[in-house]
This record gives sequence, structure tokens and C-alpha cells, in this order.
Amino acid sequence: MKITTIGIDLAKNVFQVHGVDERGKVGLKKQLKRAQVLPFFANREPCLIGMEACASAHFWARKLQALGHTVQLMAPQYVKPYVKSNKNDAADAEAICEAVGRPNMRFVAVKNAQQQAILAVHRARQGLVKARTAQANQIRGLLGEFGVVLPQGISHIAKRLPEILEDGENALPGSFRRLLARLGEHLQHLARQVAELEGEILRWHRDNEASRRLAQIPGIGPLGASALLATVGDAQTFANGRQVSAWMGMVPRQASSGGKSTLLGMSKRGDSYLRTLLIHGARSVLQQVERHPERAAPWLKQLLARRPKNVVAVALANKNARIAWALLAHGRAYARHYTPAAT
Repeated sequence: MKITTIGIDLAKNVFQVHGVDERGKVGLKKQLKRAQVLPFFANREPCLIGMEACASAHFWARKLQALGHTVQLMAPQYVKPYVKSNKNDAADAEAICEAVGRPNMRFVAVKNAQQQAILAVHRARQGLVKARTAQANQIRGLLGEFGVVLPQGISHIAKRLPEILEDGENALPGSFRRLLARLGEHLQHLARQVAELEGEILRWHRDNEASRRLAQIPGIGPLGASALLATVGDAQTFANGRQVSAWMGMVPRQASSGGKSTLLGMSKRGDSYLRTLLIHGARSVLQQVERHPERAAPWLKQLLARRPKNVVAVALANKNARIAWALLAHGRAYARHYTPAAT
């Protein structure tokens, strides 16, 4: 029997494999240890292999593609409806095998090693920023218990904390002063690490021509451009910019029934980190518009006049995502006054 489609349920040590022929007849059910995976597929004829886009999926996809197989990754939520029985490795592998053969299935582009590396830097930076914010809030909260109130913003803590430690008239106990000094050093250490990782991202951005083109879009800087390029991967996997913005979760949720369509808030699907970067970038553009209204596009002025600022920020981020897709898919540079050709 010639196996044409295989589903793999990935794990740390033991992988479950399920294969069918061109008529859908099951011809392969097998468990493989990690060291057996590549030798097993090296000895098989090229076929279609499906996997969930989870941890290590992109690594295995690159390895199997190098052996001549066609590999497709799918979001786990799209595979779940095909699970026929209780959840176990065999049932998951069968569901993956069935899902990958569906003509309308949405696939995830396989990332190369460089894309994964810069995304790892982004994830590490995101964790450090959260830790820095938590540390700053802890310092502010502890000082508040002793009647010392600081303005919002991490910069105010870095500026005022040395003054508070040196002030002998604020009646802070010695043990509490030593604690504040230690927490302040930790906050500075986190800030240095964030700055170092942002420098690493900036260097990657400057060396990447596509990332530099994306950064020409108002509201997208080096952080957003590098994250967008590495996350989207091959822009050709999307048919148009609308699919990209929907994939990022920046389109309205629908609740339609009986011919009546109701639009709700953002769907918030996809990568929340990337969506946050684009929306924050859009907010920075709106701040510039407030200071220099004459520089704003007419559509943006009209939208600001009738909708809340947060709604406008999401709309601008949505538009930027579509523009970014066009630049990547067609290899173009950003043109501020670009007008599509008439068809």
C-alpha cells in the first residue's frame, strides 16, 4: 500500500503517526521515538505530512521538507473538530491526517531558522518588559504603604528612587531602604536587558531589506516590522490583505442569524503580541495627528471626527497590516500617496 498522507502528533519523546492511501484507507499506525523519526521518513516515498503548529513543529517541518516531503502546519483549533473519540495521541494523529487533506484548510507558513531566532528575541523581550513593569509596580506599591506616592511611569521611579533612599527625613526604616535599593538594582538590570534585546532586534532589522521597507509605513517601527516579517513568513500564503488582518484578529466578530448580521468587537484571534505592536504603533500616529492635524490623511480625519480614538487606532492598525502584506507579497516600497490602478 502506498501511503500518500500522514498525520504526526508531535511530542517531546514519543510521536504518533497515522497514514492513509489516496483512497483514505488506513495503512499506517505507529509510534516513533524521537531518534526514529528522521530515519523512518527518510526511507519513505515523498508524501503529504500534516502537523499542528505547536512547539518544535517548524523545526520538524524543515527537517521533513529536506527529505523531500510536503509538509503543512495547521492551527490546533482547526484540527480539533476532526477528533472522533476521546483525546489521545492516536486520535489526534488521525484527526491531523484527515484535516491536512481538506481542500479548504488554512495552513501556517513554515518559518525558517532566522525567523524563529528573531521571534525568540521578541518573546524574551516581551517577558522582560512584563517583569520590568511588575517590578516597578511593586516598588511603587511598597512606597505607597509608607506614604510616598510616585507619578505613573517607570522613568519617575528611576529618577526619584535615589532621592528617596538618600532622604533622611522620610522616616523609612533601614531594612526597608536596603530592600528598595535591591529592588531598584533589579529594575535597572531588567531595563538593561530590555535595551540589549531591542538593540539585537534593531541590528536584525537594519540587515533585512524587507523589514526596512515595512518600517517606512507610518505606525510601524523596527519592532513591529521585524515581528511582522518573522511571524507572517511567506506573504504569498495569504490571498489578500484582508486575510492577513483577519489572521491577526483585527476584524469584527460576527453574530449573524436569520439574515441579520451583527458586528461585535475585535475577534482577537492570532498573535496577540503582533497585534499589540501594530495597535501601539497606530496610537503613536494618532498622537502625531493631534499635534499636526495638517499631516493626517483625509480618511483618518473623518474617522476621528465620528469614532472613538481606540476604534480609530484599531482601524489604522488594520490598514497598516494590509499595506504590509501588499509590500511583502508584491515586493514594493511604501508610497504614501499610492493609488491602485483601475481595472
